[in-house]
Amino acid sequence: MHMRLEVVILPVSDVDRAKGFYVEQLGWRLDADFPVNDGYRIVQVTPPGSECSVIFGDGLTQQEAGTLHGLQLTVTDILDARKELTARGVEVSGPFRDGTGAFHHAGDTHRVPGTHPDRASYGTFAAFKDLDGNEWFLQEVTERAPGR
Repeated sequence: MHMRLEVVILPVSDVDRAKGFYVEQLGWRLDADFPVNDGYRIVQVTPPGSECSVIFGDGLTQQEAGTLHGLQLTVTDILDARKELTARGVEVSGPFRDGTGAFHHAGDTHRVPGTHPDRASYGTFAAFKDLDGNEWFLQEVTERAPGR
């Protein structure tokens, strides 16, 4: 069986404000904006180059706005990605790597400032939050692990 992650539902407090952040500020593609009826609206956006989209709106989730942490975007150059986001007015922390050399810990614990010493794939991260506090990570991947 083939399964692909295609949609992530993002909890936001203000749909139009979130749409402005993701579409106008980040430059993500607006795929749909369906005001189905009063209290039910679906907005779908997609990061450049991604096959997975993000949906937010009214009446889509009971999760509190700003409580989704650990969403990840993969980039081929973390420094260029950070520079582009910063130029778009987004506050980006990092680059950093985890002190264990593995995937990053939750929060700021074990963060070592700077890129991975060898710029090894999967080893460098940066992070930003949307206007509600939903947290996104960037991970630099220049060479995929076997089988990926």
